[in-house]
Amino acid sequence: MSLVIGLDTGGTYTDAALLDVDPGVVLATGKALTTRDDLSVGLGGAIAKVLAGFSGAPDDIKMVSLSTTLATNAVVEGVGGRVGLFLIGFDEATLERADLARALRQDPVYFINGGHRPDGGIQAPLDIAALDAAANRLKFEVSAFAVAGHFATRNPLHETETRDLLREITGLPVTCSHELSSSLGGPRRALTAVLNARLINLLEQLITATQNIMSQQGLTCPLMVVKGDGSLLHADFALSRPVETVLSGPAASLSGAAFLACTKSALIADIGGTTTDIAFLRNGTPRLKKDGAFVGGWQTMVEAAEIRTCGLGGDSEVTPILRGRTGGLTLGPRRATPLSLLALGWPKLKDHLSRQLDLAVPMATDARFVFPIMPDGVPKWLTLSEIRLAKKAIAAGPAPVAEMAATQLALGAVDRLISRGLLGLSSFTPTDAAHVTGAFTEFDDEAAVLAAKLMARQRNGTGVAIAATPLDLAKMTLDELHRRSTLALMDAALAHEGGGEAAVSSNPLLSQSFRKTPASNDQLVSVGVKLNTDLIALGASAATYYPPIANTVGVALTVPDHADVAGAVGAAAGSVRQRVMVSITQPEETKFRIHLADGPVDKSSLDDALATARIAAKQSAEARAKSAGATKIDLHLEEDIKVVALSSKKDLFIEALIYATAEGRAT
Repeated sequence: MSLVIGLDTGGTYTDAALLDVDPGVVLATGKALTTRDDLSVGLGGAIAKVLAGFSGAPDDIKMVSLSTTLATNAVVEGVGGRVGLFLIGFDEATLERADLARALRQDPVYFINGGHRPDGGIQAPLDIAALDAAANRLKFEVSAFAVAGHFATRNPLHETETRDLLREITGLPVTCSHELSSSLGGPRRALTAVLNARLINLLEQLITATQNIMSQQGLTCPLMVVKGDGSLLHADFALSRPVETVLSGPAASLSGAAFLACTKSALIADIGGTTTDIAFLRNGTPRLKKDGAFVGGWQTMVEAAEIRTCGLGGDSEVTPILRGRTGGLTLGPRRATPLSLLALGWPKLKDHLSRQLDLAVPMATDARFVFPIMPDGVPKWLTLSEIRLAKKAIAAGPAPVAEMAATQLALGAVDRLISRGLLGLSSFTPTDAAHVTGAFTEFDDEAAVLAAKLMARQRNGTGVAIAATPLDLAKMTLDELHRRSTLALMDAALAHEGGGEAAVSSNPLLSQSFRKTPASNDQLVSVGVKLNTDLIALGASAATYYPPIANTVGVALTVPDHADVAGAVGAAAGSVRQRVMVSITQPEETKFRIHLADGPVDKSSLDDALATARIAAKQSAEARAKSAGATKIDLHLEEDIKVVALSSKKDLFIEALIYATAEGRAT
């Protein structure tokens, strides 16, 4: 027997599955609510459930494998620590490329002289004095640093020197862009480094919590983390590369779907609390998006499964549209704890909702609550106003937003703390709507109905209530979830076939065809599109939400057994895979330059350069696979040698790309 525990920590639930991976049998499963303020509570509950019927010894468990949607959710929601970005050898126009300025928000950025040329030579000396001054200025104002140097993938020297100096002065985590991608494209590398730095503390909390629970359960086996391509990393290795866990949960769910549904080809939709993840299985595996994962509107350089993620789930924040004549609702992309769930642990919530209903005039802050998520206290890098608010939140515990913020400035500070992941938001969600309709009944129905009443009486621009009854409001919410989910499925399908992104949702005619309207015998034109593939729906709420969606797109729906823990199943069935690229350029006619992690190396012939690059790529991939936790490693090479024929006797060498992939079992 080869027993593995798979874990999947999502925004709402933490799932666990015990597998015997050799015959591929699910022995036990368990679920627990994700406890955002202390992740170990939810993890411990899920692990305890799968071990409850296990008669063996803890040493019989050979591996614990963890997938998570926390990194993906954080990117989609814009949650994470404050990051200091150092751009070496770039000008300020760089911020306008790759949406870098939007990604930074108000986080500090410094432009430092230095960087390299395309051939790996030094563009300008590194400005050590400026680095030193900036590091001392920022060491108490940020949680981590990101460093991106001009042509750092051709020579990483200035990035590594900057990293070493920042670590020496501040002791804070530092992410270098060349460590995450060997591709060109400085602004996108910088963006990826920023996202990585922002996620470090989040992943560290998750891994620490998991390791503590493993220790309590007597589990001494290795802890692995699922990457965005579905492969595994040793937990210690993952801590320096948390951005590679973006799309970890969806990738694990794809593996779990193939395992559970016994299928090789299908459209997979995984609906969680925060996001819906959509991908296609072909021959049992998802296609890799080698140019980088697209998550939450960000084009990263993280190699991952070709998964399209949208900020739409059972716990998406429902926001009334108060301007205009028609009103309505919007969903997401921000996640909120359902009010029906918060009420289970905080019964006073219903008293607050009732008092808000007693007010004659509806307020924009009605049915909106916050609670602190600061187990280590208030971070030092917040502004003074944010520090005061954070301290107030810790003292208050769960509280109405109206009590925490009496002014627009204070509301802005609340919103920033939510975005930093320091305050949790609780408001009306599709999960609450499902409680009102009776489709879902696990939490507090009364709290859901009270919140629906508050939402229904919100008024549009003409002063008309947006819904006549709480039930109407709930149906509006679920109709919008179904419509948006349908659009996401069709967008993904057409994009997969080369039709571009958002081909359906951006088309007014096609988009309108999925909007629920009263039936009419006078309808002259009927427009619609259908899917021509099977649909597999995953997630705890898949059986609740997806039957009407599948009916709309005209496909057969499968919700397999254990669909609610597919991510945990997929995590248990994964293997370690590391991919390395080494490039060769030709700065002079008789000189071929190999761009290695330690700096460039020159050879006088292409054959010698290729031989050196192949060895280096294989060694690097094997070393990274071992660091990631692999044993019994298999290696294979791919080459892309770009040559243009100038004449029958002479070729022009452009570049050569050598890819080495190392793969092996983690147990």
